[in-house]
Amino acid sequence: MDERLIQQQEQELAKTGRYYLHVCFMTIPLLCMACFLYGLRPLLLCGAALLTGNLCDRLVSLLRRRVYRAGDFSNESFALIIALLMPATVDWYVVIMAVLAGVLIGKEVFGGYGSYPFNPAAVGYAVAAVSWPEQVFRYPQPYTNIPLWDATGVPVSSTISDTLRSGGSLNIGAISLVLGEYAAPMGTGAALILLACGLFLWLQKDVRLSASVSFVVTCALIAFLFPRQVGVNGVDIALRLQCVRDELLTGAMLFSAVFLLNEPYTCAHHHLGRILYGVLVGAITMGFRYYGVYETGVCFALLTVNSISGWMDRTESRLYQLMHRPAAGKEGAE
Repeated sequence: MDERLIQQQEQELAKTGRYYLHVCFMTIPLLCMACFLYGLRPLLLCGAALLTGNLCDRLVSLLRRRVYRAGDFSNESFALIIALLMPATVDWYVVIMAVLAGVLIGKEVFGGYGSYPFNPAAVGYAVAAVSWPEQVFRYPQPYTNIPLWDATGVPVSSTISDTLRSGGSLNIGAISLVLGEYAAPMGTGAALILLACGLFLWLQKDVRLSASVSFVVTCALIAFLFPRQVGVNGVDIALRLQCVRDELLTGAMLFSAVFLLNEPYTCAHHHLGRILYGVLVGAITMGFRYYGVYETGVCFALLTVNSISGWMDRTESRLYQLMHRPAAGKEGAE
């Protein structure tokens, strides 16, 4: 492997390695909540994903003839994010194949650490969603007895997405929605824990709020102004706010705002660019939710906007230079 590229990746690791380590730590409370709701199977699924991600890192190090770097937790963080986006009843091979796709295709094919244009966790999830939709989008009810090794006999459903897609309202209490006590991906329902994780990452200066806030605000505005629930009239503000609540607390929206949007190498890097990045992801996400067939359309929206995030950074830099060039020339003349 080229020595210059190795040195560049080591410098990037020194800057962002802490972020991936903190992400791994923040998945622990989500995993504990998932085990509380579904038993020990989420622990085993996350363990399999974690092991797969680590082995991929070691394999790539061997193939590229470089020393394995124990401080690089990016593969492990991607693997845990992918696993938590899955239902507790998903088969083992689906999780493993999703992690392999995310790490090897989403990350390593483009050059490895710091070189990838697409969020590897979103890539892995998208591959699994397209390949095995009957497993990825079918969820068990909380407190269901799920066997550790074979969950094929557990009843599953897609009640939440079916209800919202047909224009209905969720018959779930606010407390149950906040705690994740409904059929959903095993790590995405506990809104209070997700908010606490996001607060921790922000206080540690691992993430900035501009992309996440603009994403959530955009989704909330679209849900408020254009609710898909039948029977919402123009003056019923309370019902519109309930529609916003139902949209934001389902479909891994908050989970994505915390763990997917702020990935250091795929998010826009400048302030205005991050705001526009969040707005675009939010608008496309709601388009997928309203008109698509997948409940967790945010991963597909994220991959779409990842393709232009670099262009947004370059455009903002050029605009900044153009705006400040006359002032610099004037000062030089004086």
